[in-house]
Amino acid sequence: MEQAYHVPVLLKEVIDGLQIIPSGVYVDCTFGGGGHSKKILEKLNEEGRLIVFDQDEDAKKNVPDDKRVIFIPHNFRHLLRFLRFHKIEKVNGILADLGISSHQINEADRGFSTRFDAAMDMRMNQGDKKTAADVIRNYSEDQLHKIFEQYGEVTNSKTLAKRIVEARKTQSLSTIKEFKNAVYPVVKGNPEKYFAQVFQALRIEVNDELNVLKELLAQSVEVLAEGGRMVVITFHSLEDRIVKNFFRNGNFETEQQKDIYGNVAKTELTVITKKPIIPSKEELKVNPRSRSSKLRIAEKIKVS
Repeated sequence: MEQAYHVPVLLKEVIDGLQIIPSGVYVDCTFGGGGHSKKILEKLNEEGRLIVFDQDEDAKKNVPDDKRVIFIPHNFRHLLRFLRFHKIEKVNGILADLGISSHQINEADRGFSTRFDAAMDMRMNQGDKKTAADVIRNYSEDQLHKIFEQYGEVTNSKTLAKRIVEARKTQSLSTIKEFKNAVYPVVKGNPEKYFAQVFQALRIEVNDELNVLKELLAQSVEVLAEGGRMVVITFHSLEDRIVKNFFRNGNFETEQQKDIYGNVAKTELTVITKKPIIPSKEELKVNPRSRSSKLRIAEKIKVS
């Protein structure tokens, strides 16, 4: 497995949080460079199994030649379907590291980074049709405003949306350089931070990331065995809020649902982390990209 591909975030905390059973079945929803998976495999015996998902074709090169591993080259929103396909009823643990890999950021032609000039792409799965350039070219001013406001928390999202709609009438905004030059007059504050927020918003939209996360969480409850653990690493507040609410309330609302008698609906998960786990100072020194990560853990309630 290629460690340079992506440094695994909160590695010890993830492994501790999963409470791995040597003969258990585990899922790594975001295989990437395989850093987390490698440690999970070290804890499994010959009966243990690891199912790894990654829709990025580049990740397949990192899959170890290990009969305990099943690689699924698809989005983890299809968790339940592929587990059933492989005749797996229940799993003992699920890991989802929602960060974009260092490999993807550093591959200039993928269009994820503001540091390079490349096509405005941003697709996690190169087989998908919609790119960031399509969003910029075709979305209405209102749609763009909503994306930048909700997904990027861009302070002047309305002004930015208006600027894009005006600029695209006379300019090509197909590359990172063209896009940045066109919207630079409306940049507020630190340009690096501003464009990071704008690119985050576009990436979330292109890959439908928040809906994908909700689908994963909803399916996870069904496939987890009693006492099984769900471990999720998020990298921005929108994701973290979704995970926090689902773990606590069993839905994506901020409050617990009640029935007509006022009784709180029962959830199938117990929250293990009352507050999210964040990287240590030591980890931040080694891997600065881990700075915004938050880890939350929940356990499937045992009925007996």
